[in-house]
Amino acid sequence: MKQVKPIVSTMPARHLLALAAAVLLAGCAVSPAYETPTAAAPQTFKEAAGWQPAAPADTLERGPWWTLFGDAQLNQLAASIDISNQNVAAAVAAYEQARALVREQRASLFPTVNLTGSGARSGGGEQQTNNNFKAAIGASWEPDVWGKLRAGVTGADASASASAADLAAARLSAQGELATNYFSLRQSDAQIALLNATIDGYKRVLEITGNRFNAGIAAKSDLLQAQTQLANAQIDRSSQIRARAQLEHAIAILLGRAPSDFSLAVAPWTLTVPEVPLGVPSTLLQRRPDIAATERRVAVANEQIGIARSAYYPSLNLTGSYGSGASRVGDLFNASSSLWSLGVSAAQTLFNAGATTASVDAAKAGHEAAVARYRQTVLSAFGAVEDQLSATRALAEQLALRQQASAAADQVEQQMLNRYNAGQVGYTDVVTAQVTALSARRSLVQAQADRQTTAVALIQALGGGWHTPPTQ
Repeated sequence: MKQVKPIVSTMPARHLLALAAAVLLAGCAVSPAYETPTAAAPQTFKEAAGWQPAAPADTLERGPWWTLFGDAQLNQLAASIDISNQNVAAAVAAYEQARALVREQRASLFPTVNLTGSGARSGGGEQQTNNNFKAAIGASWEPDVWGKLRAGVTGADASASASAADLAAARLSAQGELATNYFSLRQSDAQIALLNATIDGYKRVLEITGNRFNAGIAAKSDLLQAQTQLANAQIDRSSQIRARAQLEHAIAILLGRAPSDFSLAVAPWTLTVPEVPLGVPSTLLQRRPDIAATERRVAVANEQIGIARSAYYPSLNLTGSYGSGASRVGDLFNASSSLWSLGVSAAQTLFNAGATTASVDAAKAGHEAAVARYRQTVLSAFGAVEDQLSATRALAEQLALRQQASAAADQVEQQMLNRYNAGQVGYTDVVTAQVTALSARRSLVQAQADRQTTAVALIQALGGGWHTPPTQ
């Protein structure tokens, strides 16, 4: 690459200023005009048939969605996510870094001004000792003729917007994980309470069976089966206690606290499952932060094409300085010792074996990859909503059936116990009824928890929660 030497002092200042103005007026943009990528968006959600939204989705806003579940403890925990969660803190720092890069890129649009000064003393032998002092203020500026610098600023700003969306996604992910773990913990509390009641019942049955065995009415196998039933229930309770402890530890980590310094007391389980407002699929493109982030990265890739194209054109640089030189410091400020210079330099690559074209092609391919990632993110988002809508409807139907099954199993268990005490059935029938009843009760508790965690997943899939606006 051959550089043209700066022109210093030989061209009148007015000519240089005219040249600079012409350069600016000739400026053009090398980046392609940006268009938001198209993505296949259905008119309606397939699994939304019969869905009853709580309010029109296009009149709702994001908000503290966890309050929809009506659990005061959850509200308190979720409110501290922004303050304590370390993943959110990292996303905040990444966003601040991106904003700083925007400011750095914008600074490149303006001249750089510097102040220099030097002093030297020379002499020796028969030569007279000389002093030489210099002071100058200088400036340099690269006019953004081809739009390369503006493309850098636009790309940095789009990258910052992507970081902001990443921050929103990190918040939503942490909030959703917290809510899911919290409801799972309350489910463990309910399972433990259920098993405690079951164990108490099994102990009473074991006592009755022991009395019948001692009286010679029941076989020893009956006594052994009763003991086995009791031991299995106690094992299940121990497993639930372990699962609860693990969930408690996970919640502590989400809140940025050491598990040893955090605990959640057993509390009543609020079984509220909110009706989640549902909009048309196209609103998903504006609501989900991960979609927003990938779209902004398409914009970044678009600007990279312009930056790569700018290498086809010459780079220009304007310089100027004003200062003075003298043998004494006091003479530096005399008008007779002042010096000034104005200059223009240009550089153009004549041959690089196709490196610039390869760079442009790579930028275009990067843009195509970003578009593909955007479309894949959109498709995944639609799929996630459809999955959760289907699960929500199925779980609502299953809950009613689980309630019926549990009530029926409880009656069968009691009838079998009564018939066993009357000597009408063997103890094996009692054991079968007890196993069925316990399984039905636990499945009912699981179904209640699944409805809540699915509601959380649906809210996340839709991009966050909502507040109903005040009536006008």
